Amino acid sequence: MVDPDSIEYMTRNEADMAFKRRVKTIFDFVNPHGEMRILDLPCGRGFYLNMFQYVSNCELVGADLDWRVVKTARQVLGHLAKVHIHHASIYSMPYPRDCFDAVILSEIIEHIDDDIRGLKEAYRVLKPGGVLVVTVPNANYPFWWDPINKTLERLLNRHIQRGPLAGIWANHVRLYTPGELRASVEEAGFEVEEERAMTRHCFPFSHNLVYGFGKPLLESGILSKSMQSVADRHDFDTNGARLNPIKLGVALFNAFDRKNGASEPPEIATVNLALKGRKPNA
Repeated sequence: MVDPDSIEYMTRNEADMAFKRRVKTIFDFVNPHGEMRILDLPCGRGFYLNMFQYVSNCELVGADLDWRVVKTARQVLGHLAKVHIHHASIYSMPYPRDCFDAVILSEIIEHIDDDIRGLKEAYRVLKPGGVLVVTVPNANYPFWWDPINKTLERLLNRHIQRGPLAGIWANHVRLYTPGELRASVEEAGFEVEEERAMTRHCFPFSHNLVYGFGKPLLESGILSKSMQSVADRHDFDTNGARLNPIKLGVALFNAFDRKNGASEPPEIATVNLALKGRKPNA
């Protein structure tokens, strides 16, 4: 089992408290050990892959449909012998049947039209007894995480799906209730072992601040070098000065996050749902 202090160290400057909790949950569910073979799809810029290689000796495979982020992930991690990054679709993975010990599908199936088809492809590439980890946005999300969309949903039964104000709905086909997530995973053939609802308390407008404002600002390159390095999810060892604006913002978000537990009751509004499934042994 990975030392929780190592996970805390890697995420100590993370501004997205929901992402920070997803990281902890994914490590709990996967429990990387020995020389497991783990697939992360979509791997994005390689954040999870980088964390897993930092604390384990597992063979790591990342796949993504977006060539831009594949290129970025390869630039950062491509020199590592046990990390392999491919361009691939969740609907048609270029891997043989029964070849992974764990498959991570974090924040992906809410983006695709046919979530069952994507889950069945994950089932195909998992070994019997292998672990599936899924995280998705909760349809019952906290008001203060995304007040704009929550207000629109309550008053007009609509939401903003694209653009800087999209919030939790950004480019998503659907959000999930716990029952809907469980039903989709079971329909794909998996046995459900554990479910979590995560991140109940949050700073107001957290999603808009971190992704609608903070992410574009970081990617623009106009922030100081010290601020960029502290906010870089690939850099675990740069901590920054105490009065670094990024660290001050993280400290403020952490003050709200301290009320959150590892999992909340399923009826409580939370940012994310997480599920651990297992492919039955033959």
